[in-house]
Amino acid sequence: MTLILNHFVAEAPVVIGRVSEPQIYIADETGADFFAREALLDAAFGPARFEKTAERLREGRAPADGLALVMKDADALIGTLRLWHVDAGGVDALLLGPLAIATSHRSRGFGRRLMAEALFRAFVSGHSAVLLVGDAPYYEAFGFSRRHTQNLILPGPVDEARFLGLELVAGALRRAKGLVTPTGPAAGVDLREAA
Repeated sequence: MTLILNHFVAEAPVVIGRVSEPQIYIADETGADFFAREALLDAAFGPARFEKTAERLREGRAPADGLALVMKDADALIGTLRLWHVDAGGVDALLLGPLAIATSHRSRGFGRRLMAEALFRAFVSGHSAVLLVGDAPYYEAFGFSRRHTQNLILPGPVDEARFLGLELVAGALRRAKGLVTPTGPAAGVDLREAA
């Protein structure tokens, strides 16, 4: 958890080199963010994002309370990250993703700031473990490791080297074994169908 806290800077403006960017902030996602969030995810991952195994654990579910975040530059949505409730082979956990930052704002540390905020919020909310499917070199900086998911199975094909876990509480995933299944509450209306 120390690694996460080292990345977290509460309510401070983003500083890149000597340039401060105080108009960039993290907020709870609201319904008003839906279309901008979907456009950002489409740009980042394309329509194939709905075919991914991790999506099987998210579809029809609502994200965990207080853990659906957006990053904004003034009023424009430039980043998104959500965490979802799952059962990790008998252990309550969260599934992280997707994380996306607008092309115009990439490689400036904003993804790391959004990650640190999400993990900090998960920890202070009492969650003990987080799983994800993603680029190991990027997520290892936050403490994610393949060793925490070796006894777990996702409900579909996945590159095992990208299936990672993080213990927010030491030993939280020690007993995790078997299939990862969704456990969160059902989502409300799908705005894609209402549009």
